[in-house]
Amino acid sequence: MHSNQLHHPPPSGRAAALGCFLILLCSFAPVQGQTLTLGQVLSLLEGHNPTMAAARARQESAQAAMVTARMYPNPELETSGGTSTGIGPGSLNGPNEQLLVAQPLDLPFMREARRKVAEAGITSADEANRYVWLTVRAQARQAFYEIIRRQSELQIAQDNERLLSQIRDKVTLRVDVGEAPRYEQVKAEAEHLNAVKLRESAIVRVEDAKSALRALFGPVLPRNFDAQGELPATLSDLPTLETLRDEILARQPALHQARAEVERAEAKLRLEEKSRWPVPTLITGVERDPGLEQWRVGFALPLPIWNQRQGPIGEARADLQQSEALANLQELTVLRELESAYNRYRIAQRQVETFESGLLRQAEATLKVAEAAYRLGERGILDYLDAQRVFRSVRLDFLNARFDRQAAVIDLERLRATELKDIQP
Repeated sequence: MHSNQLHHPPPSGRAAALGCFLILLCSFAPVQGQTLTLGQVLSLLEGHNPTMAAARARQESAQAAMVTARMYPNPELETSGGTSTGIGPGSLNGPNEQLLVAQPLDLPFMREARRKVAEAGITSADEANRYVWLTVRAQARQAFYEIIRRQSELQIAQDNERLLSQIRDKVTLRVDVGEAPRYEQVKAEAEHLNAVKLRESAIVRVEDAKSALRALFGPVLPRNFDAQGELPATLSDLPTLETLRDEILARQPALHQARAEVERAEAKLRLEEKSRWPVPTLITGVERDPGLEQWRVGFALPLPIWNQRQGPIGEARADLQQSEALANLQELTVLRELESAYNRYRIAQRQVETFESGLLRQAEATLKVAEAAYRLGERGILDYLDAQRVFRSVRLDFLNARFDRQAAVIDLERLRATELKDIQP
């Protein structure tokens, strides 16, 4: 027996290059129409978020400022030439030329002052980058969970619409056979139309939440995607407010940045004060005239008579006062955010515990009892619809309480800077 086998020739160089190009194109193209997890979303932040890119650029600028502070002043070269014409007996005629080199001296105390200003700027930029890193990740997490929240609301709205559709059909059947008055059908139809409106509004809120997440990434996220995930476990042991306050004062990058700005302003003030000292310039050169050659070495020293840098020193002192005030304001703002997040977490936690302790089950049981009573004719349609409305409201309140608690947890983690260990140095 002979088997027919197809032998494919190896791809040509042009075909292989085309294949590589298509692979690279697919790797850089945004993912279309897929389900994204929180981990996938956070992995896109480093390379695509504009705010983080701006923070990295500020770090590079601060490093460049240190390079500038370490540079020595450039020398100056002056050259000139002309013709000398003698006057009087014995004078010589001929060309003349002059060459001078001037080197401003870099005083050690001035160099040290510039270095301290640049070092404080680097510290401020590093802390600003950490703060932006924490803030953007918190915004991404909040936006992602907001999508999960709106998708859950949409699911509740769809369940509500489906239930009201069943109620409408049952009421219509009872009206048709003469077991219920016509107004019950009108009421059931109105409730069903309201459920349709709530579902459509929920769809719009889902799209709006997705738009808020896309705003953090630009075109890298597709227009159509779904968020997949569950709320993480709640905090098992929340420290006291006093413990959190001490922790945040010691670790929060926003406070470290504000303090670094104060140090930078202090260093800038010292630099301006030391700049009142005149900087000497070493001058050396040669001058040739007909029959004469002169070598010169000297100093040029500016005299601080009219301008003693009162303006720059005053500006630097005002900048220092402003930096100190902003640092105090930043500390008050962070502590206020801590108290707000802490209180929001406690309130949401109590609400969740209330729902989980039996309120949600009671609302569901009440709906089943109302449905059974309506079927037996013991209650009217209004009681049935009220029980259904209460059950939907309880489900939404429980959902909102869980997500409000998670939003407070994200704010607490951002303030505590618990994710800083994951940041790249």
